[in-house]
Amino acid sequence: MSIPTLDRPASVLDEDEYGDLLDRRQRRARVSHAVFLAVLVVAVGALATLLYTVINDAFGLTAVVNVTEPEIVVEEAGFDPSEVTLSDLDKEQLVDVLVGGITTNVGRRLEREQRFFEDRLIFENDDTWTEICASAEAPTGCTSGVRDQANVLALVELRLVEPTIVATYELVPSLLERGRIEAEVTELHPDARLEFRSWLSTRFVRSPQNDDPQFAGVRTALLGSLWVIAVTIVFSVPVGVGAAIYLEEFAPHNRATRIIQTNINNLAGVPSIIYGMLGLAVLVRTLGPIMSGSFLGGGGADNGRTILAAGLTLGLLILPIIIIASQEAIRAVPNSLRQAGLALGATRWQTVRSHVLPAAFPGIMTGAILSIARAVGETAPLIVVGASTFITTDPTSVFSKFTVLPIQIYQWTARPQAEFRNIAAAAILVLLVLLLTLNATALILRNRYSKKA
Repeated sequence: MSIPTLDRPASVLDEDEYGDLLDRRQRRARVSHAVFLAVLVVAVGALATLLYTVINDAFGLTAVVNVTEPEIVVEEAGFDPSEVTLSDLDKEQLVDVLVGGITTNVGRRLEREQRFFEDRLIFENDDTWTEICASAEAPTGCTSGVRDQANVLALVELRLVEPTIVATYELVPSLLERGRIEAEVTELHPDARLEFRSWLSTRFVRSPQNDDPQFAGVRTALLGSLWVIAVTIVFSVPVGVGAAIYLEEFAPHNRATRIIQTNINNLAGVPSIIYGMLGLAVLVRTLGPIMSGSFLGGGGADNGRTILAAGLTLGLLILPIIIIASQEAIRAVPNSLRQAGLALGATRWQTVRSHVLPAAFPGIMTGAILSIARAVGETAPLIVVGASTFITTDPTSVFSKFTVLPIQIYQWTARPQAEFRNIAAAAILVLLVLLLTLNATALILRNRYSKKA
């Protein structure tokens, strides 16, 4: 008995057609894989190029010509240069060297005595320096603060040794072409001393800004960045997370809520300079007395152009991002957790506090990390709000004048001298370390609290 054959439906593929379709899909998958891999390689290459450029400029050989050699300064001060260097002297000894050098150098005696007079009170009576600077007749030396051994050493080198950099070389040529560089320096600058310099050093981090790139540092800008970011975090994170909780858990689903949500999404894409103009109009000009602390009797700084105004401006900038990221994290929590809490008799807020927020905490922290990383690198809003481009006084409160690392880097890269490019690269490394430290701290907190949850 023969078995009748059934006709194959048109929608069913035969073996050859199925094989061709499978081959086309695999080819498309290979092409997509290659495209994504190429994008990753380009991204990694761009990051590597950035790091290479920065590191290449932050280290390298420099050709230095001294007006007076450090050994001569040490010998004239009564020490044996074969046993003692300038860096071995303590603060009081360096002050004696500085005073003696200034009075004995006839060529620049008058100029140096005038410049040193502004700083001499700092050394003679540190205890009353705060009172002197607070008086109406405060000398201009108050901008320097009380100097430690490192600062006095820098002052001795600046005013007695008087080093002048006549040539700088990048890291890679310094390592691979040292012979050529030595011959070039010997020919062009026979009196110069060739030395390997790390522009990123502890003194660079501890020193304030200076007109001479050899003695300039990022202490004031680093402290300003920390103050501004602290104000930004204190303002934006609680407000952003609270707004996200209300919109997701308590707000009624009506037209007003949808309008608010649409505006929040739109604000996340507004250019940062617009937030700077908002901060200038509202925080600086309208609320200037509050931003400067005049209501506390402190006098304030620059009519509202303070750390508080800058931190609130950056807080407004990243607030939409924190709200959106927090909403997504809260929305990802299963409804079964909410229903279980309500079924056990908990109120809605108790359910959110005890079940929803712990489950959403990793996502909320991820959004906060990305937002803070953006705020650390912002420059345009702070320039509009009134950040200083040259300042040597450290911030002491939220009502102080300020500068931040991105503005310091921008100001140095705009200078024509090649040495400012080197210290700008060193400041970029400091900024990257600060950013990585903040992110690492946030990641540690996120992982710790997510495990507890």
